[in-house]
Amino acid sequence: MDKQGGQYNSQHTAGAFQGFPQQTGYPPPGPVGFPTTQQPAGFSNQPQPGMYQWPQWTPAPPSANCPPGLEYLTQIDQLLIHQQVELLEVFTGFETNNKYIINNSLGQRVYFAAEENDCCTRNCCGSLRPFILKILDNTGREVITCERPLRCVSCCYPCCLQKLEIQSPPGVPVGYVIQNWHPFLPKFTVLDEHQQEVLKIDGPCMACRCCSDVDFDIKSLNEETVVGKITKQWTGIIREAFTDADHFAIQFPLDLDVKMKAVMLGACFLIDFMFFEENGNS
Repeated sequence: MDKQGGQYNSQHTAGAFQGFPQQTGYPPPGPVGFPTTQQPAGFSNQPQPGMYQWPQWTPAPPSANCPPGLEYLTQIDQLLIHQQVELLEVFTGFETNNKYIINNSLGQRVYFAAEENDCCTRNCCGSLRPFILKILDNTGREVITCERPLRCVSCCYPCCLQKLEIQSPPGVPVGYVIQNWHPFLPKFTVLDEHQQEVLKIDGPCMACRCCSDVDFDIKSLNEETVVGKITKQWTGIIREAFTDADHFAIQFPLDLDVKMKAVMLGACFLIDFMFFEENGNS
């Protein structure tokens, strides 16, 4: 009886595990220059003993007005952008393609952004360089593309100011960021996909400040109400002096149209290139 009972228990245990799905392989690597696809910390489905588990993010239901891959933006009102430090750029001054980690307020990675540019353009045009910046989600899918043409930033040429086009999905414009002429202040207008004005962005007179954050206010069209802000965060004297790898925070209304949230993300990258990219070059 014991032998038969043991045989039954072994068969029963083996059968209980037959219903579990087999572990699938990791997805193929993304384009060159992008990190290996992985889930951000805190999103693991397997709880770790003795470790606090952040609540798992449940994707929002697809919406006809929400481009694929931007569902997560409908649930948040803040993003944190951390530019990665490139050692080659630190030690040689040789300009490399910018890369950014985009986190939520809990520090969990939700997107990754990387500039696509050639060596000659990066090092000859500096912070004025045109670029294509691709934003990928954690599955390696490109969800947003930002395109900046070659334009000047001098107040003497008001007809050739900065412009950024934001596409989501790639190839489908969802908005634009246009620089407005002003002799002293950084000013921008945010447009929707039909090039209708939606919001304004106003920066301080001295965009580069020492030992303090720099705020660019997101305002209503009449510029009387502040609805959010893009903040360049102070990261310390060593990092600020020897690198141009900056940290930003974006705050916007929770109920803001998801396409405009994507445009705000693009506006942050344009501000970084215009006012803070040249620090490392100098």
